[in-house]
This record gives sequence, structure tokens and C-alpha cells, in this order.
Amino acid sequence: MASSREAERHSVEGRPVSTYFGQNVFALETMRRYMSDAAFKSVLEARETGRKIDRTLADEIAAGMKAWAIERGATHYTHLFQPLTGSTAEKHEAFVSVRDGRAFEQFRGSALVQQEPDASSFPNGGLRNTFEARGYSAWDPNSPAFVLDGTLCIPSVFVSYTGEALDMKVPNLRSLHALDKAATAVARIFDPNVNRVGTYVGLEQEYFLVDEDLYNARPDLQLCNRTVIGHTSAKDQQLSDHYFGAIPSRVVAFMKDFETEAYKLGIPLQTRHNEVAPNQFECAPVFGEITTAIDQNMLLMIIMQKVAEQHHLKVLFHEKPFDGVNGSGKHCNWSLRTDTGVNLFSPGKTPMKNLQFLAFYACVVKAVARHDYLLMASVCSLNNSYRLGGHEAPPAVMSVFSGSTLTRIFDAILRSEDLSLEDSAETLQMVSSIPEIILDNTDRNRTSPFAFTGNRFEFRAVGSSANAAGATFVLNTVVAESLREFHAEVEALAAAGEDTRAAVLTVIRRFLSASRKVMFEGNGYSPEWQEEAVRRGLHPITNVPEAFKAFQLDASVKAFTEAGVLSRTEIDARVEVLEEMYVKKLQIEARVLGDICLNHVIPAAVSYQNILIRNLEGSKSIFGEEFQSLCKADIDTYRRISGYINALSNDVEALVAARKKANRVPSMAQRAHLYSTEVMSRMLQVRDSADHLEMLVDDALWPLPKYRELLFF
Repeated sequence: MASSREAERHSVEGRPVSTYFGQNVFALETMRRYMSDAAFKSVLEARETGRKIDRTLADEIAAGMKAWAIERGATHYTHLFQPLTGSTAEKHEAFVSVRDGRAFEQFRGSALVQQEPDASSFPNGGLRNTFEARGYSAWDPNSPAFVLDGTLCIPSVFVSYTGEALDMKVPNLRSLHALDKAATAVARIFDPNVNRVGTYVGLEQEYFLVDEDLYNARPDLQLCNRTVIGHTSAKDQQLSDHYFGAIPSRVVAFMKDFETEAYKLGIPLQTRHNEVAPNQFECAPVFGEITTAIDQNMLLMIIMQKVAEQHHLKVLFHEKPFDGVNGSGKHCNWSLRTDTGVNLFSPGKTPMKNLQFLAFYACVVKAVARHDYLLMASVCSLNNSYRLGGHEAPPAVMSVFSGSTLTRIFDAILRSEDLSLEDSAETLQMVSSIPEIILDNTDRNRTSPFAFTGNRFEFRAVGSSANAAGATFVLNTVVAESLREFHAEVEALAAAGEDTRAAVLTVIRRFLSASRKVMFEGNGYSPEWQEEAVRRGLHPITNVPEAFKAFQLDASVKAFTEAGVLSRTEIDARVEVLEEMYVKKLQIEARVLGDICLNHVIPAAVSYQNILIRNLEGSKSIFGEEFQSLCKADIDTYRRISGYINALSNDVEALVAARKKANRVPSMAQRAHLYSTEVMSRMLQVRDSADHLEMLVDDALWPLPKYRELLFF
């Protein structure tokens, strides 16, 4: 059933990347050529301060954007937004307008700044009623517009008529504002010249590739993006021979093509390589400003899927498309940088700069310690639940890895009873030596969900199919809360007459002391750590719908509302959406599983039984009673197949009953609970019987491509 195709390029430029990088992006340098200084300045002010653009200037900006887009072949425009489904959405409108039988292109400032796509069918958690379903998309000038497939795409936010956030982007933007304000206040303790702190991320994107023909022969891949049945291949990733190996030529052709298209859209991809599992790969860009980086990652996934079609491939972003081999993540490397060019997670060359580094580090660790369950809940989904907690991915309980050097410094600070400048010579000497910390001075801990990796934190638990904003807006919010507290405590000590450096060191010690429970340097996969984590008061993710309630904890609500990131109504709505999406996705998987078993697996098994029966009847007619011993293996196989068919049929029936029982429950929270317990346990029983039958039925009769075909070209 395997398919073989030749490697072929479709997007060959034949010139250096620098000559066409960003050619399809309406970047700032491009804007200068298409609008007046006043209009350009208004865009900059909107990006830096959030100030609204004057209507007259908006018309001029729209005219310039339209002229540039038409030059690039655009005929339509769309506000590209990110609904709560976790993907992107777009509604295209034509530039062309007709008056008195004559056609002309038109794009007004009002259409640029705001559009009404309605989009009432997206999940909203009760924020929109069908009789008042108006929703607005609005231009986000923080991310540049671009042209893709003949359409001007305008990155946008999506809000309700009454202003509630209906997307993934609005909370992220709000959290960035809160983080900027709080981080700037702390940074100014060390450098009064700081006026702004920006947040930057680098998103490592893992994915699988599957041949298009094999994909189309698997209903579960088509409808669920993962295999709901399938026995493990005799060879998969045991030898680690795929990891960082030579990239298959067919895959290289695909990679080069999507990279070329990504470069044209200003996406700065830098690395590509084979991942651990067969047919699993990774790409990653250089660091970028968080809003643009997340938008580019969402765009990258669209580009990859489009380009894959040209290569007769399918890209699987699902976190766990194949059982028994590693799943995929989207590691989120997160850092803060001042407008003076200082990375706040990099030590400096003076004691004061090192105190600044320790201050921000302590604030992050305290935020993680206080909101460990919420941060893990922020990456929770049905897809990611199949991956988290295994020895292939971060554990389902939060911890922070700092490395041996920083741990020694933290221990010294925590041992100091008196943190005055005069009596803390040992501590300050260690603080002064922090410049010796360089990148990679300690081994990396791949088992930590939240690890410090030299000048940034790596949130490794984010799922590969997820919109990273769902995790970053939570991280930004809780760190902003911690920074506000840090600033207030330092100010209080300074007002009481304490030296600034001593006050900072005192608060650092308090914060580190409050964060001990989450700081762990060992093996996060070990059973001992799982037990120790619970003793420390950390909260492992044991049930996904239960984890969603972390958003509604008093501490979480306080953090969101005080920062102005989410109102209580918006929090409750998002929890309901998370529950709804969980139920619907698992419902689809359960229905697909039942369909495959009843319409593919059982008929194939019965067909093989008929072959065995004819063989047994023929043997009996020739050998008489002797056939009992001669055909013992066939008889045993027949009996085993019969047992698994009966078990499979009964288990599917029980699965349907469990699903119907859950569907009758009116409460979405209770329905999600039943799906996560009763329905999922029935699905595991069904899969077990189906996977056993795969190993018994004649390969020529098995109707679905097997793992050994899907995972190897």
C-alpha cells in the first residue's frame, strides 16, 4: 500500500534569500514609500502606544496598502483573525467596486480599521447570543499586512459588539501591555533610561509528514488528524537513527519550498532537521517580537499545508498522531528585552546589572510557583493530553530548571540571614561573579516543562497544533503580577530608608524562598519526582477538563482581572469554550473509532476467518480427523480472531452507550468529565481489540495503511 513519489521543487527563486525576503509584506520600510510622513507616524504611534488612527489618515494608509497589494497581484482583502478554535479565520472581500457599469478598485480606511465578519458560529462561551451575534475584527498594526494567494491579509483582533475578547490575540495584547508596564517599573530601578520592555519568543515547530495517498486511506487521519487505531511498527524510533539524520530528498524539496514562501512573507526561518520519530521534523525561526512571531507561526502552518499539497504530502500538526512514538510540541522560548537593548534574562558586567538579572529571574520563578497549575492548564487540550506526561514530552506537573551555577547562587542568597550590603559579602561576591555565566555553561534538562536555557525560558509543554498565544497570555499575566509585587516591596523598603541594592537583594531572597517548591534540577520523568511534586504542593494534570478549572481559581481570577487581561465573564466563557472543544473533538474521535471498527476492521477480520474456514474444511476433507493436529495454528488463530471480534463488537456498543449517556448531560462541564473518563476508557478498550486483530488478519486484507507504511517513505 506504500506510495512512492519523486522529490520535486516548485518554488525555486535561484537568488539569495536576502533579495526577496519580505517581498510580500507591507513592512514599515515599505509603508514609507506609500504614504505621507503624517500617516506613517500615526501607524508608529498606534504600534507603540495603542492610540487610534485618525479617520482621514486611515483612508490614506488604506489607499497606500491597496496600491501596494494590487502591485503584488491582490484582488481581495481579508481581516485575518484567530478565533477560540485555535486556528485562523478569514472572510475575503473584493477590492473591485462597480458604479454606472464601470469597475474600479476601492479600499477605504473604515474597511482597513474595522470589519464585521459576523462569524457567529465560532465558539464563544455564551458571550454572543444568536439574536445579537455581531462581532468585529479590527486591524492590529503590531503585525504587518501581507499578500498571500492574491489576497491582502490584515492581521486582526476579534471582539464582540460589547467589547469582550472572542479570540486568542486580544488577551495576549492586553497581557503584553500589563507586562510592559510592570517590567518597565522594575527595570527603571536599575536603569532610569528604560521606557519600554518588549516580550520576545522563538517558536520551535515540530510536525509529521505523511504521504497523501496513505493519508487519504485513513479516515482517522482525515477527520481527527491522528490514528485512533494502529499497532506499533516493529521498527520505529528505537535506534534514534532518524534523529538529526540525513533529511530524505522528498522532504528536503518540501522544506525548501515552504521556506522560500515563508521568506517572501518575512518569516525568518533558521533551522530544519529530523526529529526523533520517523517522518517527524522540526523548523524554527530566529527570535522575534511576540505578537509578530505568533502571527508568523500561525501563517507558517498555513503555508506548510499549502506547499505540502504540491508535494503530495500531508502535514500533521497533531500532538500525538501515532501511538507508541514521540509526539510533537511547539517549544516556546520566551524572554524580555528593554528598549535600551538589554536582555533582562542575561547577566551583566556589574553587580547592579546582575541584581537586575536575579530580580527578573526571581519574579518569573515566583510567578510559576504561584500559578503552576494554571500554566500547565494553559497548554491543556485533548490533543496535548495524549503527549504530556510521557517520556517523550514534559511531565504533566510544573517545575523550573535553573542549572547548577544559578542554583548555587540561589542557595547562597537563601542562606544569608542578614542581607545588608555590609554583612552579605559572600552573597554579593557571588552576585558579582554572575558574568561568568555564559550560554550552555550547564547541561540542559529536557524533562523540565519550564527550563532556563541561558538567556531565556523555554516553555516546552506547548502543543504543536496550538496557538501559542493561549499559553503566552497566561505566562505574561502571572509574571506581570509578580513584577508588580516586586516593585511595590522594593519601594516600601527604600521608603523605610534601606539602600536600594540591599532592598532588591532582600526581595529577591523572599521571592526565591517562596518559589522553592517549583525549583527542581532532577529527572522530571522519574516516579520519585511525581510523588515529591505532590508533597511539595504542586498540582499535576491528571484530567484535562478538571485542569480547565484552574482558570477560575481565585488566584487566577485575581491575576487576570487586576492586569486587565480578562474579565470574570471572559474567563468563564473561555473555560466553557475549552470544555466544548474538548467534548466535540473527543466525540468525533469516538465516532470515527466506532465507524472504522464496524466498517473496516470487523469485515476484514471476518473475511480472513472465511479463508481460514475454507482452509480447515479442505484439510478435513483430505486428512479427516488428523486435520485437528495439522491445522492447530489455524484453529487457534480462528478462535482468537473470533474472541477479538466479539470483544470489539461489544466494546463499540458500550462506547456508543457511554457517548450517548454523556451527550444527554446538559452541563458542558459534566459532559466533558464523562467524556474524559467513561468515553475515553471505552475507546482504549476498543483500540486494544482492534490492534490485536491487526496482528492476526492477513496483511493483504487489512484495509488501512499500517504504521510501518505511514512512518517510513
